Amino acid sequence: MSRDFRVPRCVAGLSLFVVLAFRAVETSAASPPNIVFLFTDDHAAHSMSCYGSKINKTPHLDRIASGGMRFDRCYVTNSLCGPSRATILTGKHSHANGFRQNGDKFDGSQVTFPKLLQQGGYQTAVIGKWHLETDPTGFDHWDILIGQGPYYNPPMIANGERVKREGYTTEVIGDLAMEWLDKKRDPNKPFLLMCQHKAPHREWQPGPKYFDLYKDETIPEPPTLFLDHAQLGKAAQVQTLSIEKNMTELDLKLTPPKNLTPTQAEAWHKAYDSENAAFLAANLTGKELVRWKYQRYIKDYLRCVAAVDDQVGRLLDWIEKSGQADNTIVVYASDQGFFLGDHGWFDKRFMYEPCYRTPFLVKWPGKTKPGSVSNDLVSNLDFAQTFLAAAGVQADPSMQGVSLLPLLEGKRPADWRKSLYYHYYEFPGAHDVHRHYGVKTARYKLLHYYHLGDWELFDAEQDPLDTKNVYHDPAYAEARKELETELARLRKHYQDPDDPKPESKVKKN
Repeated sequence: MSRDFRVPRCVAGLSLFVVLAFRAVETSAASPPNIVFLFTDDHAAHSMSCYGSKINKTPHLDRIASGGMRFDRCYVTNSLCGPSRATILTGKHSHANGFRQNGDKFDGSQVTFPKLLQQGGYQTAVIGKWHLETDPTGFDHWDILIGQGPYYNPPMIANGERVKREGYTTEVIGDLAMEWLDKKRDPNKPFLLMCQHKAPHREWQPGPKYFDLYKDETIPEPPTLFLDHAQLGKAAQVQTLSIEKNMTELDLKLTPPKNLTPTQAEAWHKAYDSENAAFLAANLTGKELVRWKYQRYIKDYLRCVAAVDDQVGRLLDWIEKSGQADNTIVVYASDQGFFLGDHGWFDKRFMYEPCYRTPFLVKWPGKTKPGSVSNDLVSNLDFAQTFLAAAGVQADPSMQGVSLLPLLEGKRPADWRKSLYYHYYEFPGAHDVHRHYGVKTARYKLLHYYHLGDWELFDAEQDPLDTKNVYHDPAYAEARKELETELARLRKHYQDPDDPKPESKVKKN
């Protein structure tokens, strides 16, 4: 007697449904994550409320931190706009990627993480500030500012075609990013979106929506606004970063930007003219003049930050409403930090804490624990390999960083790095900061201004703001010797050659 082993239609249909559903779940789980890299220019971590800012609130950036991991010790390899961007793209130090200072031309033929993501099936886009002197490569779509770009009505280059756009640049970049997400990307591919803002770079020009923000407030002064620089090395004596001495009328809004529309100009004059008249009538001098300049500077800086924060909020809302949140990594960083009156200065370049440290936030649902904090030493050198590892794409052997995936997953390796290497090149150049390289550990920071023949040593436990050079203090003789040995090791490890003193001038950053 034969037996019929056929499955009833209803059961067969159910089985097929279960199999297909399982495969769909399996495919979804295995899908490479989207990567949204939100990037700003000169945004200091100490002007973000998730980093404990005492001068402003950044609710949307805080959403990334509360939903993921905040890195408290993320540092750059070279505290300058273009070099930082080149390091992030290549995963290599400035001497290895060829972009040492602003005005250099980025070699777009070299390996970058967007190129490798493209080869791995990603659709890639960069929108906003590029600042690398050559056209982007490795991107399916690019729409970038020309050079530094203005804060208002920016001319841009969209996939090779020059386009003039009207509006406040931070909002223009936000609009273009949203447009690409909504209308121009391939929904069947994982994507990398690099949304890169000009703000809050000098000259800190707010959008009209933000003119009244902080208008009737007095922003707290940093404790080092009137620092005695005699406690530092030679380089600190000759810099031109001073709020007191080196800010221009354009910085201080005593004169308006040149490229405003009539409507924008009317709003600008309404915001600043009466305050400027009162300032000129007061005829301030000495510390009171410095205080006035600080208030004008920091309010405009924070207004620019607020505009960025709002655009970050728009993108976060889109990610959540689109249903992509569970499979999208959201990263926020800046090309370096910034002096917010710290040391009495503005700008960056030094290996001092306010500008050497950069904010770095990562939200990766299912991987990073919400509200977690890392105190491990990490660098923008690591971003490329981290993005590639997250996407399941092999990194290039020439890359010099390390993947941060173990930290993001809460699995800190026992042999995690104990030091970081830094090298700043742009001298002669803007702000007269002498060339230096250095080493950073959890407690100490050693800097060598090799053309000045000068050294600085800072103890973060005793002096977290880098205000007193203890290099010649006998109490630090042993630490100094260990750091000098480690600095030599890192220079050999990264194959950083001795740097000749160039005579060429560099472009304004």
